[in-house]
Amino acid sequence: MHQAAHILGREGVDKQTAQKRLGGLLGAMARHQDKAGGLAPAVGHFLKVSRSYWPGLFACYEVEGLPRTNNALEQLFGSYRHHERRVSGRKVASPALVLRGSARIIAAVATRQRPQRVKDLISADPEAWTELRAELAERRQRRVERRRFRRDPEGYLRQLEDKLIQPCLPA
Repeated sequence: MHQAAHILGREGVDKQTAQKRLGGLLGAMARHQDKAGGLAPAVGHFLKVSRSYWPGLFACYEVEGLPRTNNALEQLFGSYRHHERRVSGRKVASPALVLRGSARIIAAVATRQRPQRVKDLISADPEAWTELRAELAERRQRRVERRRFRRDPEGYLRQLEDKLIQPCLPA
């Protein structure tokens, strides 16, 4: 198991080399499974799971900069969670993580990869930023309206009717 983790986690190895090495290791494990004694069922399970994951197991070798293991991904997103907890004092994830998290997480991950420079900020697209802010404000307004409706459905509908009827009244 440790050898498989070492093969998959090694940097600077191309996809074909990693596939060949891991394939050789799994072949040796299959040939010598009967010598594993009480661990033979675990070896069989490891071989079965490795075969089922084989098509997607080497995707990290095809994409430049993609972390090799789930542990690296957990560290990447864990740093965001850690900073969010320090800033907010919350022990659980902020509701804004789901609602506004697309921009926040991307920004956190991007700045960790390469710190922002003044020239990067100057070249930002103000129209795209304005559109994003408008979209976030619209989503927030819809959430507020849903909350108002849940708390007092009759009052909310009465206000909507009043707004609808007002322009129709003669002046």
